[in-house]
Amino acid sequence: MSGFAGGNVNSRVVDILSGVVPLLKLICLTVIGLLLAHPKTQLVPRATFRLLSKLVFALFLPCLIFTELGESITLENIVQWWFIPVNVLLSAVIGSLIGYLVVLICRPPPEFNRFTIVMTAFGNTGNLLLAIVSSVCHTKTNPFGPSCNSRGVSYVSFAQWVAVILVYTVVYHMMEPPLEYYEVVEEEGIEIEEVNVDNHDVSRPLLVVAEWPGIEDKETEHCKTPFIARVFNSISSVSQASLPEVDFGGENGGESSSPRSIQCLAEPRVMRRMRVVAEQTPVKHILQPPTIASLLAIIIGSVPQLKSVVFGYDAPLSFITDSLNIMGSAMVPSVMLVLGGMLSEGPNESTLGLRTTIGISVARLLVLPLVGIGIVMSADKLGLISSADPMFKFVLLLQYSTPSAILLGAIASLRGYAVREASALLFWQHIFALLSLTFYIVIFFKLTVESTVQGMP
Repeated sequence: MSGFAGGNVNSRVVDILSGVVPLLKLICLTVIGLLLAHPKTQLVPRATFRLLSKLVFALFLPCLIFTELGESITLENIVQWWFIPVNVLLSAVIGSLIGYLVVLICRPPPEFNRFTIVMTAFGNTGNLLLAIVSSVCHTKTNPFGPSCNSRGVSYVSFAQWVAVILVYTVVYHMMEPPLEYYEVVEEEGIEIEEVNVDNHDVSRPLLVVAEWPGIEDKETEHCKTPFIARVFNSISSVSQASLPEVDFGGENGGESSSPRSIQCLAEPRVMRRMRVVAEQTPVKHILQPPTIASLLAIIIGSVPQLKSVVFGYDAPLSFITDSLNIMGSAMVPSVMLVLGGMLSEGPNESTLGLRTTIGISVARLLVLPLVGIGIVMSADKLGLISSADPMFKFVLLLQYSTPSAILLGAIASLRGYAVREASALLFWQHIFALLSLTFYIVIFFKLTVESTVQGMP
């Protein structure tokens, strides 16, 4: 009897260690980056971390995605994996609802209502997930068996394009400076620009460029203005002089000299305004190197003739994919070093408020994973998840449990809205995520690996 009890204790210790050890590996890499970039040591200058983040974005991450996803994907897999992108959409929608509850409960300053919803809804479904999967699989006794890393990276990569589309469309417009607080936000943006005049390229916080290098070149005429509100709302309460002019293509008398018959055939006012907004949506930014790598991997992997030429030990172009695979292996350590460099800058001052900061962190790191467990397990019981691979369900669960996406900090900088608040919130979320992820990874192992073993004949 005592031996049985001792076996249960040992099993629990093993379960806990299986969730703790992968994160300890990532923490070690992060601490190394923090020590290298810390202002007191300055062993490596911040400019070097900026260059490293560019290498991750333009080289290491696309190479990893292309080699792993391209070799794993098939037409049959595309059909079987349909729930992965749907799960990203579900997590964003449910996260938005929970974020709205955070607004009602915590009552942040009114100008940060949309910011609170965005930071609760959109998690890091890219680099951090790849790092966690790689760390979990980087052991001979990993619970997911052989080809663990290849399958995990493929699942995460297959979901990235959905997250990217959401960020560059929905999030971009939700992070628009509030119309009623435009003059305040405008002053903050001018203040930031004045600080960055002398050394614009190096002085930007590493947080801003960690997942979107070259963001300073993406600014447009209306990116730091309440453009949608300017288009759709009357602006009687806001000074017209403080807002840029918006061309509606003939509306408001631009082409009023046209005959009435032609005006009747003209584009409806609502459709015209929607078109103007669509034209200001940075859809072109969706085609970034990681997204292009995902599309190429899906296209080549789905065509057997092309796949046999590019992937496989006997493939004529295998030397190219092997070279890309070598470069892709540098992605995880580089990402964690950049994360350490970002954390070394410390949290910025924030006017969001302690109560709202805690509310967003609790909702994102503790509440949303519980909801995700209910959704994924229910989908599994209903037969919506066709794959029997436990890694498949593990990735689905992880999509609900990560801190807010670092890319949101870049969008905040691009829009000139809540930049300091985003930096501070991302800092604290990534600190507290060490504890929440450890707890939930242990639970996810039990729900995926053990349930799969018990369900086997």
